[in-house]
Amino acid sequence: MVPMALAFGGVPGGPEVVIVLIVAALLFGVPLVLVAGVVLYFTTRSDDDAVDDGASGAGSREPDAERIAELEAEVERLREKVDGEADEAEEAERS
Repeated sequence: MVPMALAFGGVPGGPEVVIVLIVAALLFGVPLVLVAGVVLYFTTRSDDDAVDDGASGAGSREPDAERIAELEAEVERLREKVDGEADEAEEAERS
């Protein structure tokens, strides 16, 4: 009588496992590396574009300087307003 296990062939071992691992690496590893490379390329490229856009000549820096001056003036105006309200509150407490 012949055992049933022989009908299914042998269990892979040694060289067969190595071949299966190589095929799996080619099927899944290479596309994964390619996708990771493309993603890395586009992320570094977009970072470079953002840096270039921010420092593209003196024309782009002037509006920033003007905006900073406006904000500093606004902060100073608000500080004076808060100080004035604090002085009024102290005078009201003294009365």
